[in-house]
Amino acid sequence: MADQQTNQYDLIVLGAGPAGEKGAAQAAYFGKRVALVEQDEVGGTAVNTGTLPSKTLRETALYLSGFRQRGLYGVEYNFDREVTVDDLIRRERDIVRGHQQLVGQNIGRHGIELFHGAAALEDAHTVRVAHQHGPATLRGDVVLIATGSRPFRPPEVPFDGRSVYDSDDILHLKRIPSSLIVIGGGVVGCEYATLFAALGIAVTLIDGNEQILPFLDREVAGILVERMGALGIFLRQGRRVAAVHAAAGEEPARVSLSEGDELRAEAVLFSGGRSGNTERLGLERLGVLARKRGLIDVNERFQTSVPNIYASGDVIGSPALASTAMEEARVAVCHAFGFEYKQRVSGLVPQAVYTIPEVSMVGETEEALTASGQSYLVGRASYRINPRAEILGDTSGLVKLLFDPDDQRVLGVHVVGEQASELIHLGQACMHFGGTLDFFIQTVFNFPTLSDLYKYAAYDGLGRLQRERE
Repeated sequence: MADQQTNQYDLIVLGAGPAGEKGAAQAAYFGKRVALVEQDEVGGTAVNTGTLPSKTLRETALYLSGFRQRGLYGVEYNFDREVTVDDLIRRERDIVRGHQQLVGQNIGRHGIELFHGAAALEDAHTVRVAHQHGPATLRGDVVLIATGSRPFRPPEVPFDGRSVYDSDDILHLKRIPSSLIVIGGGVVGCEYATLFAALGIAVTLIDGNEQILPFLDREVAGILVERMGALGIFLRQGRRVAAVHAAAGEEPARVSLSEGDELRAEAVLFSGGRSGNTERLGLERLGVLARKRGLIDVNERFQTSVPNIYASGDVIGSPALASTAMEEARVAVCHAFGFEYKQRVSGLVPQAVYTIPEVSMVGETEEALTASGQSYLVGRASYRINPRAEILGDTSGLVKLLFDPDDQRVLGVHVVGEQASELIHLGQACMHFGGTLDFFIQTVFNFPTLSDLYKYAAYDGLGRLQRERE
């Protein structure tokens, strides 16, 4: 910790999550003096409570349940004892600790001064850091707010950390429940629903929309819903929650629906979005504009209504991805200091949902193209025809290409199935360079690989195009 005096910096970054770390490193790389303030552990939600923990739990659940081995080689695999919380969490804790160390090493390698404590803005250039060893005052030419977000907790939901959880609390389960109700069919809700279902837990997923994950292509979302059903998930779509009751005595937790139904389970996970961590920063007195749930308004440069204060990551809202948070912060820093290095976040942002199976997409959906009046055709390739997919034991997946029938330019790529989050980047690269179906037709892929599905989706698309012209 630096001396308890006013310290002058080129950049002060609030929050050491993906946005804060990468923004600080970007400025330090170009020779700026940078202070980074973090109240909790470095790494933010991505490392400590969100991205890495939930994805690690997913892989652990797949391993412990033998899910990937089911039906392979004519052998049914089952874990030889009841899965415990310690089984589930041990690897997650190792991953979190390891990545905290990596983030800390990156901060140190760039010569960034790290201050542990709660930050508040006294004015547009002054940050006060409260710490157990006494306060520190930091002065900076530029301030980057990257304080992230936390699970939204409506007051009427009785979160108790024993039977009613949010997506942070669920990481501290004392034991694995025999049944679980998940409220909210967004990314987090769907990921946790499939994770626990893979462990053999009775899962009910409730969502107020008629379609879960409404940003997905409808055909792909439909395949995911089918696979959820195969996992044993009871999906209640288009249903509203009227009340949630925590477990009491021998009574389990209860969820009342607006239609009058009441569901019971040993545990409830409420997944209703996120709130920005901004309430203690003192933004109001500076005139930094924020909107619902504490999310900060920014322009295309990630600049707030106060010119020298920037914001990036979850604290500005959608898309609220770790991948985009890092890029937003780098772009913000480049604009703040006039670096020509990186001027905007790519318009081609892939999205991945780490459900079982994975889903990933980049570019347009059929629904968006139809709404815009853009003509398009579709090429599909099922995992069922792919030898690598058969070897892996996933034959229900799909690679789907949307393309312009006039020039065969790829407009959107959608993948559901094993390794979808990795496969999507091949389609993303093709689109980045304005590629057409011919890229996949002419490319030689390793065999057997899942990537080879792109070639057959392209052939399927060409076949449809030929039939359209006949």
